[in-house]
Amino acid sequence: MTTASPLLVNCEDVAWFRDQPEAARGAAAALGRRIGLGDQRTAELVLAVTELATNMTKHAKDGSVLLRVLRNQTVAGVEVLAVDSGPGMADVTASLRDGMSTADTLGIGLGAVRRLADSFDIHSQPGTGTVQLARFWPRPVHPSVAGEPVVGGVTRPISGEQICGDAWAVRTDTGTPEPTSHEETPRPHELSPTAPDWATLTGTRSSFERTRRNPSSTDLPAWSGTLNGSIPVRAAIPGVGQGVLVMSCDGLGHGPMAAVAAQAAVHAFRTGSARTPEQAMEQVHRALRGTRGAAVAVARLEPDGRVLFCGVGNISAALVTPAARTSLLSHPGIVGYQMRQLRTYEHHLPAHGILVMHSDGLSERWKAADLAGLLHHPPAVIATGLLRYAGTRRDDASAVIAKAAW
Repeated sequence: MTTASPLLVNCEDVAWFRDQPEAARGAAAALGRRIGLGDQRTAELVLAVTELATNMTKHAKDGSVLLRVLRNQTVAGVEVLAVDSGPGMADVTASLRDGMSTADTLGIGLGAVRRLADSFDIHSQPGTGTVQLARFWPRPVHPSVAGEPVVGGVTRPISGEQICGDAWAVRTDTGTPEPTSHEETPRPHELSPTAPDWATLTGTRSSFERTRRNPSSTDLPAWSGTLNGSIPVRAAIPGVGQGVLVMSCDGLGHGPMAAVAAQAAVHAFRTGSARTPEQAMEQVHRALRGTRGAAVAVARLEPDGRVLFCGVGNISAALVTPAARTSLLSHPGIVGYQMRQLRTYEHHLPAHGILVMHSDGLSERWKAADLAGLLHHPPAVIATGLLRYAGTRRDDASAVIAKAAW
């Protein structure tokens, strides 16, 4: 076990592009300039996006490109995720060699894309498809983003919508509780913008505004016993040192009003002082008063593999290893509306395992074996692979993956 701090970044989704290489190229150029990536780095980003998007359009089935901003408190960069449903690559190593670019693309090849990117990863399986990740930071790369984030996720709106009602977020608990703030909750127009205007970049409708409401109290019942091998903890105590808190949220329904609820939950989670999943759930519950509400799950991961989990509504969660999938229990309710019980369960995440949380925009019909070949890849690649395998287009969809060791 290491005492190093986990690398975490916040993701701000920009847009999905299906069979739109020119649109993806234009959005990448505008995005790079907007966040201050620099002229040369932006040009390299555009070149890589064009190669990936053109490759999929000409040779892949159901190919899509996702462009989004990654940021921490110091620096912002761009992440590109490219995913398709086949035919897949029989020899990934050969595909990365120079000179292997397919006909009618830019001709730079995946090997050049890998060299241009600060981080590059690819998973491909014949008959299933390919997931590719390329990450671009301003040069020189800031030390705070060196390495691979321990948590990654992906969201996708229902077909026909530009705004997604699902969301996820992550933050560290430093081991020192922050003082509780009694300041009045800001109104939506008073919240400072933390990201570029995606509508300007993608030509979509204006983004929704975040909302939070006045808090109300929630009484917690007592309980005892065990369920399916998990241990319920009445008063969960954080472990020593840093922990990672992860939230998955599905605003009820879909479209702008669902997105308002989801982004209010994200704002409350990121700015809150909670150290345990129950505390975080209470803060989110208060923030969602007056919205249509949401299904929410929150987990705390610690370096020794201890996991605390609290879920309300139909967020699916599981601990997954190459050989097993252990489901985590959520309880009925709607966060922000009706949340009569909060129960935290303690689990242990085995070495080389992952925590999976996803909304009901993904089917439950996936097994540990379906992710076995993905487990050594970055969390964002695993989440995208799961979305491809189990996602539906009849609802907003999201998946978030966390690895415990850092």
